Amino acid sequence: MPGTPFGVVHLDVAPVTSGLAIGALVAGIASVLVSLLVICFGVAFVNEGGAWASGAFAALGVLAGGAAVVIGLLGRRQIRRPAVPSAVQFTGRGLAVAGISCGAAGALLSLLGLGLALLLALT
Repeated sequence: MPGTPFGVVHLDVAPVTSGLAIGALVAGIASVLVSLLVICFGVAFVNEGGAWASGAFAALGVLAGGAAVVIGLLGRRQIRRPAVPSAVQFTGRGLAVAGISCGAAGALLSLLGLGLALLLALT
């Protein structure tokens, strides 16, 4: 402040990538990879109980996909929230959106793979 012995210091805080967005992307990619296991077990081991293995991995794929969607939405909320100038500003909106889309696709592919495995097992 001019005319006083006091000065105002404004420290800039560097933006930080949201951990929730990174976690959503990791969970979404894991969901897609697990859904590929569901499809592979269901198709490759039709006569050896592949539907049971597909069912177990489908549950894991749907849970991971659902977690990716929820964590991605929370990450987007964290990134969108306005921050005061001296607080940490979060970035990573693209990571959160990619996590949401990968998680939804992984959950859907897991359910479709389970349906395919059951259809092949019953025929």
